Amino acid sequence: MNIEDFRNHCLSKNGVTEEFPFDETTIVFKVAGKIFALTNVDLFESVSLKCDPEKALELRETYACVRGGYHLNKKHWNTIDVNADMEDNEILVWIDHSYQLVFDKLPKRVKDTLIAN
Repeated sequence: MNIEDFRNHCLSKNGVTEEFPFDETTIVFKVAGKIFALTNVDLFESVSLKCDPEKALELRETYACVRGGYHLNKKHWNTIDVNADMEDNEILVWIDHSYQLVFDKLPKRVKDTLIAN
């Protein structure tokens, strides 16, 4: 996977914005102001994605390229090595899962607005 594919997939979701709130190299993707994905744009070696706690543990046990979120709450975040020998499609599914977790916790009126746009 490359940074363009990652970025385009994140931005294809309803209501997603991209920001650099921490520094000039860490790009953050948010839905309604809530982070669901981040990566380093200069050294695109890994991505961090929100994950259901049980699924997070399962993925870490199944894939060597998945570890607890780097500098994040390891219960709710995974960091994935994008250079690992795995299908890009798998990472795209995990991005979708991350987005959906955040989206599902939004207030109904916010969700309705995002869906309408």
